[in-house]
Amino acid sequence: MLPSSSLIDLFQGWPSPALLPVSLIETAFEKVLADPELLVSSLLYGPDPGPPSLLNALAIFLAKFYSSPWTSPSRLTTTGGASQGLSCILQVFSDPIHTQRVYMVAPTYFLACRIFEDHGFVGRLKAVPEDEEGLDIDKLEELISQEDRAKGPPELQPLPFKRPLANQKVFKHIIYCVSTFSNPSGKSMSIARREQLVRLARRHDALVISDDVYDFLTWKPMTRFEASMPRLIDLDHFLDGGPSLPFGNVVSNCSFSKILGPGLRTGWTESTERFAEGLSQCGSTRSGGSPSQFTASMISELLRSGALEAYLSNVLIPTYQVRSAAMVAAVQEHLVPHGAVLGLMEQSCQGSPPVEGGYYVYLLLPEPIDAARFANLARHEENVVVGAGHVFEVWGDEGSVPAQSGVRLCFAWEEADQIVEGISRLGKVLAKLVAESPNCSSPPTGVGRRNYQSFTALTCP
Repeated sequence: MLPSSSLIDLFQGWPSPALLPVSLIETAFEKVLADPELLVSSLLYGPDPGPPSLLNALAIFLAKFYSSPWTSPSRLTTTGGASQGLSCILQVFSDPIHTQRVYMVAPTYFLACRIFEDHGFVGRLKAVPEDEEGLDIDKLEELISQEDRAKGPPELQPLPFKRPLANQKVFKHIIYCVSTFSNPSGKSMSIARREQLVRLARRHDALVISDDVYDFLTWKPMTRFEASMPRLIDLDHFLDGGPSLPFGNVVSNCSFSKILGPGLRTGWTESTERFAEGLSQCGSTRSGGSPSQFTASMISELLRSGALEAYLSNVLIPTYQVRSAAMVAAVQEHLVPHGAVLGLMEQSCQGSPPVEGGYYVYLLLPEPIDAARFANLARHEENVVVGAGHVFEVWGDEGSVPAQSGVRLCFAWEEADQIVEGISRLGKVLAKLVAESPNCSSPPTGVGRRNYQSFTALTCP
C-alpha cells in the first residue's frame, strides 16, 4: 500500500506518462529526418488545410474507425490541437454581434469557457443540462426559442460585426458539447439524441461544435477497432438527405493529445468541404500556414504504418480499461456505502453502470455534503486531488445547473494501485463528512429528475 503522504492526483486529465509512445514517435521522426524531401517540406510553411501526407493518412484512418467512407482529405483541416481548433472555428464561423449565444452542455469542459469569452461571448454562455440520453434537447430547444423570440424577426437583428469573407458563414447560435465520453460527466449521447440535435441545429441556424477527443478510447466493442456509434458530423452528412446548407451544421473537433501526447499540439477538424475550406482560410492559419507542419509529418507516418492503431488497440485501451474498472470497483467499495452515487440517478438503483471509454468517472455525494469541501479535505488531509463539481459549471450561468455535489475522477493519469489507494482515502473523507451531517442522505433515485435541479446535470462517465 502506498504511504498516506504520497500525492495521488485523480483530477489531472492528462495521459499517463508511463504510456506515452516514446519509441513509436522516435521511430517516426527518424523516418522523417531520413527523407530529405519530406524533411525539407516539413520544415517549410505548409498548405493551409494541412500537409497532404497527414490529411490522406488521417482520412483513411477515420473512414475505417467510423465506417464513414465519405471522410476524405477535403473534409479535414489540421489544427494545433482541439483548443486551438475551437478558437479558429469561432474566428471564422461566429460573430460577437450576430451570434446570439453559446449553449454548453453542463457540467462542461471548463477550459472551453475562456475560449468562448475571448471571442466576445462574456455573459452569453448558457448551460444546458444532461438527461438520460445526453444533452437535454427539450431544454436546449426552449432556450434557443426564447432567445429567438427576444431578438425578433431576422430583419431586426444586428448585422455581423466581422467583414464577410469567401467560404465564411456566421451562425446564429453555437452549441458546444463532448458527445462521446463527455468531460467531465463521461456521458455518451444516444444516437436518437444525436439525430435530434442535428435537426435542431438545422432549424435554428446553429453550429454544433463537438469535441470528439475521447472517441478512440472505447472498449466496447472490443472485437475490432471501431467507434461505438456515429459522430454528429456523420449524422449531419446523411441524415434526412444530408446537410441543409453547404457549410453543414456540425464540425467534429479532435486532437492527438489524448491518444499520442498533448505536447505534439496537433489536431484536426472534420466538416463539409465548404466549411473546411473556410476554416483553412482563418487569418492565423493563412499567416503561418498549416499548424504543426513538422509534427504532422511524423504523425502521418504513425497512421500510415498502422503503429497508432496498434498502440491504441494493444496498449492504451486495455490499460485504461483496467484502470477504469479498478476505479469503479473502488468507488463501489469505499464511497457508495457512505451514500455516494456512481452513475445516472435513474440507474443507481440497478447497480452502477460500467465505464465504456474516455478518461473520467463522475459521482454524486450525498446531501448536504458540498463537493468543494470534500475536495479540500481530500487534498489537505489525505493528499488526494479530485475535481469538485463547481469547477465544471458554465461561466456566467453557474446557478442554472448547480453542481455542488458532483466530483470528477480521472483514471488516465495514475496507475491502478494508486487509483484504488486514492479512492480508499476518499472513503475516509466521505465517512467523516457523513458522520458530521446527521441529516445526510443519498441523492434521489429513479424519479423526479426534472424536479430535483441540483442533480439534473450530474452524471457518471
